[in-house]
Amino acid sequence: MPGASGAAGAGRARHPAAPFVTSLHVAGRKWLWAAHVGGGAAGGRMASSAGLALCGQTLVVRGGSRFLATSTASSDDDVLFAYDCSTAAEKSQESKGEDGQPADKGSDTVLASTFSKSGTYFALTDDSKRLILFRTKPWQCLSVRTVVRRCTALTFTASEEKLLVADKSGDVYSFSVLEPQGCGKLELGHLSMLLDVAVSPDDCYVLTADRDEKIRVSWAAAPHSIESFCLGHTEFVSRIFVVPDHPELLLSASGDRTLRLWEYRSGRELHCCHLTSLQEPAEPWGDERFAASRITYRSQDGCVALLCDCIPAVYVFQLDAARQQLVYRQRLTFRHRVWDIAFEEGRGLWVLQDHREAPLVLCRPVGGQWQAAPEDAAVEKVSTHLRGNWAMLEGKNVGAACFRGDIQNWPRPGADPRLRYTVGSRFSEQGYGKRGVRPCPLQKASGWLGHGGADPHPHWERPV
Repeated sequence: MPGASGAAGAGRARHPAAPFVTSLHVAGRKWLWAAHVGGGAAGGRMASSAGLALCGQTLVVRGGSRFLATSTASSDDDVLFAYDCSTAAEKSQESKGEDGQPADKGSDTVLASTFSKSGTYFALTDDSKRLILFRTKPWQCLSVRTVVRRCTALTFTASEEKLLVADKSGDVYSFSVLEPQGCGKLELGHLSMLLDVAVSPDDCYVLTADRDEKIRVSWAAAPHSIESFCLGHTEFVSRIFVVPDHPELLLSASGDRTLRLWEYRSGRELHCCHLTSLQEPAEPWGDERFAASRITYRSQDGCVALLCDCIPAVYVFQLDAARQQLVYRQRLTFRHRVWDIAFEEGRGLWVLQDHREAPLVLCRPVGGQWQAAPEDAAVEKVSTHLRGNWAMLEGKNVGAACFRGDIQNWPRPGADPRLRYTVGSRFSEQGYGKRGVRPCPLQKASGWLGHGGADPHPHWERPV
């Protein structure tokens, strides 16, 4: 199929689709932005205010502007590493917003973080527009760089030579790992806010998911060349994950309450699981919108665990790669809000929850069913560290926003006289790098309801 030219260059795609908006001109509007909520996948990406990441036996737990790093080994001789972003040196220069007033300087809260594939490197971005790179063996801060806009997701390339950073305006920048002080390079862009970014295990493709229902597969060597679109979601795509031992397969989750399996190079959907069909009719969140904050995977048995925002439950699936489908296995429910989850190969599923006495739960398969393990020395060791640093996890920004109700679709033509659309080729997004392009406004996140009182569901919390 011949590529379509645009401001970003030629694009290639094999998936048929209807024409879509290629540029958006806005006048007289002050945009709101809510921090991206949720985590990534096995390998350690996470993007909520409280979360955890695992790579090998290295575990990171974060909250607010801080994170703690330790080992899941049972030995007592490991060193606890702590870092506070508020002490980082470099901050972005003060800039003015669209209304001419000074822009928000940021709160230093960590917005996104990730391990490299080998676990040699760890990186994070914060609300003050800093990108901080660490070496993990031993732990050492290598650089503090600034980014153009607040970031929503980041990932290392498989070669660990670059770090890809997605931001709220829809752009992806690359930063060198080998040259820790190097500046970022604009690689590609979307018209709407990016919610996740991933790379194929061979580093050939960059996959991006946005708030406008799309998953795009681009050539890493020439990001303006589009291999395909994975189209089918009807709401924002909150999470994408390339299956490491089946590198042709992609998992995605969306605000439309589905978990989908794709052959991403062709853009072909292989399987769709509707999460609403797995809920009990009496559950109080049955009619609400929600999205995945974490997809994590265990190569040992092809187990997929899915955590959704604001729901105290984890859905467990089995990936049947031969039949190209997902098989639902069970749902793990918890008495307290679950902040994050991550698989550790050979050990089980780590669960970080909002409960000071037992902040971590380790689940293991017993008789084909996952259940909480009894006493575990590693769990108790890490939990002791967390209890001593509990203020880090219970900060005011922890779990402050849910995708549910906070992410809006693009307005349609005629919905607002201040919006003017330009419809172009179906496979090129013209003007994606222009500074005039802005994401849709978001509703401000409401606070969480506390436990007890008149709350009819004291063991889970939900936004107002």
